[in-house]
Amino acid sequence: MKYYLVAGEASGDLHGANLMKALKERDPDAEFRFFGGDLMLAEGGTLVKHYREMAYMGLVEVIVNLPAILRNIKQCKADIKAWQPDVLILIDIPGFNLKIAAYAQTIGLKVNYYISPKVWAWNQKRVLKIKKIVDHLFCILPFEVDFYKSWGMDVDYVGNPLLDAIAAFKPDPEFLQQHQLTGKKIIALLPGSRKQEIKNLLPEMINVVARFPHHQFVIAGAPSFEPAYYKQFLGDKNIPVLFNATYSLLSNAEAAVVASGTATLETALFNVPQVVVYKGNALTIAVARMVVKLDFISLVNLIMNKAVVKELIQEDCTSAKISAELHLIVNDITYRENMLYNYDELDKRMGQPGASARTAELIIKYAQNK
Repeated sequence: MKYYLVAGEASGDLHGANLMKALKERDPDAEFRFFGGDLMLAEGGTLVKHYREMAYMGLVEVIVNLPAILRNIKQCKADIKAWQPDVLILIDIPGFNLKIAAYAQTIGLKVNYYISPKVWAWNQKRVLKIKKIVDHLFCILPFEVDFYKSWGMDVDYVGNPLLDAIAAFKPDPEFLQQHQLTGKKIIALLPGSRKQEIKNLLPEMINVVARFPHHQFVIAGAPSFEPAYYKQFLGDKNIPVLFNATYSLLSNAEAAVVASGTATLETALFNVPQVVVYKGNALTIAVARMVVKLDFISLVNLIMNKAVVKELIQEDCTSAKISAELHLIVNDITYRENMLYNYDELDKRMGQPGASARTAELIIKYAQNK
């Protein structure tokens, strides 16, 4: 069958690639065409547009880049219509993908939506629209099933694909030596995968380094950027930037400073105590605080429904407050062990690997029964 996938950021590229691999194992004749990234491209098929040309986050950023976003949507619609896939798979990015879903319905395509739009965070009535334009919704967070059920919508809970990616990871015993990271304990810096995230967060992270002279700080570089982009923030500071090595970095880290997003859950699943940070456009954050009805923003705290990791958002996201939290994580044994104890409970709630396989099986089943 012909599969068209639409992913618009680094995490979607990761989950899309794992899903493609699972689809190929079950459908030897699978053909792929997609909006995505390098990981999806490595699985084969045709990359129509890279996510680095699509990743805009925040109200102001979206408004500024609206012409480009509208062009991308138009291109995506036209390409789907021209290729006429047997299966359409939309991955996350609801602002983009719900428009594609609505269009797909008009040309007779069944819509498979992998990784639920986070409608539980704000404007929950969007579920009514999703019920009309999405045929099969695959959820990856445990609490989402009951949420959709409360709106009269049946969904498939497939587990979390991060568990697949982590289960597939094989530690490199030469990692520390290869990158000359021996001698000091490591604090990982994960400033995100979008330009505005890195621009807002990395300077605060870097200002923390001097306060921990007995630790080695290492930046997880986003694969869609060149080393030169990070160099402008580093100046003369000797902080390694490693690309395509986030899991290797986390598997060797004592602690981490992590931009809010998927990486917070990955860090917890690697059992690395962390402080979660985020800083965005002031207007975007002000609007978000008015409309988002959540007590937390990190996936770790949302899944556990309590404050497991510290969240330093906007005006609280300062090098002084990040340093204070890191000090607790690396020096206060009781504080550290309490966070790790909660990570153990998180592991149990997340369940077992296999989300990609379960989703692939359901997608093929639904396609064959249409």
